Amino acid sequence: MSIETFYFSIISAALLLSALGLWFTAIIPGIDRWSKRFFQSYFITFTLCGLFSIADLLLFGHPVPRTVIYLLLVLECLLLSLPLPMLTAYLLHSCGEDMRASKLLRAVLGLWAVFVILLASSAFTGIFTYTVSDNYYDRGPLYPLLLLPLVALSLLNLTGTIRRRSRLSRKVFLSFLVAALPLTVTLLAQMFVEVLPLVDISFVLSAISMYGFILSDQIEQDRRQQQEIANQRASIMVLQMRPHFIYNTMMSIYHLCAQDAKRAQQVTLDFTDYLRRNFTAIAKDGTIPFTDELEHARAYLAVEQVRFEDKLFVLFDTPCTMFRVPPLTLQPIVENAVKHGVSPDLEPLTITVLTRETDAGSEIVVEDNGPGFSPADDDEPHIALANIRERLQMMCGGTLTIEPREGGGTRVTVFVPAKKAE
Repeated sequence: MSIETFYFSIISAALLLSALGLWFTAIIPGIDRWSKRFFQSYFITFTLCGLFSIADLLLFGHPVPRTVIYLLLVLECLLLSLPLPMLTAYLLHSCGEDMRASKLLRAVLGLWAVFVILLASSAFTGIFTYTVSDNYYDRGPLYPLLLLPLVALSLLNLTGTIRRRSRLSRKVFLSFLVAALPLTVTLLAQMFVEVLPLVDISFVLSAISMYGFILSDQIEQDRRQQQEIANQRASIMVLQMRPHFIYNTMMSIYHLCAQDAKRAQQVTLDFTDYLRRNFTAIAKDGTIPFTDELEHARAYLAVEQVRFEDKLFVLFDTPCTMFRVPPLTLQPIVENAVKHGVSPDLEPLTITVLTRETDAGSEIVVEDNGPGFSPADDDEPHIALANIRERLQMMCGGTLTIEPREGGGTRVTVFVPAKKAE
């Protein structure tokens, strides 16, 4: 294989990767507008650079005016140098710095301007490049000096990235290192050995890797934000506990103090436990042991059984408890069943809480014999169930399904995958 064929293959691969990167930025969601525009410009620059490089190779050895070949070479070098100041601008944007006041950006632009001036002067001096046969340009005696501003620029980017690592997330910091290191190494190599096509492809591969890191980081940030929003919704619902529930519970305790002091003490303990677990759940960021959530639901139902006496019955069959769930998973489900199922005009409500382990994970099943309800209802308990579903998906990959129970009533099933269950 000739050197020209090898170069053509490398540059074609770089061009294909650039087009692929451009396509990815156009169709893949999850990245902010500024970053999207940056990477689109980044890959367009590489694509144009690859096209000029291929045109240069195709015209090699043909009777083409030297000015055309030189123009292609200049355009290729200019386009290949553009990502360096672009990378600086993106670094400053990621750190929230004012670009107009940035000394780093001024230094980078100054070095890039020096490179452009040296490149333009190479047509007249012959000390950086000179023409040999077949319109081929070879290295001049001071060719390394031509690339020196770009090497210095790349080192500035690398140093600026390291100095700003505390202001960047881990993935974003890695993405800038992945971009800056290959650029620096290949430019240093090009000063002494002809590896220009390898410079092309290393730039493109770095850009694609950088895009992957940035995309992954922004998707992760979005997931965390969505999780925080869901947790805030759950917290708000805790803080907005139904006033009549608290009032009725306190009145039940008041009357029990005269009728059954021991039972009044137990209800006070259950109500206190319920309140404590409610407010503790607000401060929890991750998942909690299911046993904690089960005790929360038990405390709530114990209080409600005192209020409704012979109108509410509860059965627990929970042999499987060794898994974790988001806070406020089970308690809002049983509260929803009580709200919809206990009424003087209805038969006594029986709520059954079951757990079981399967090969795929763990299940919580809450059944009641109430009148049932439409999941499309828009009242607070149904919003709470939607919030549980959202937090289950985000925090442990779980699911929540609501369906009619055979014989009347409702069945709510929570599933936690095995990989997240322990």
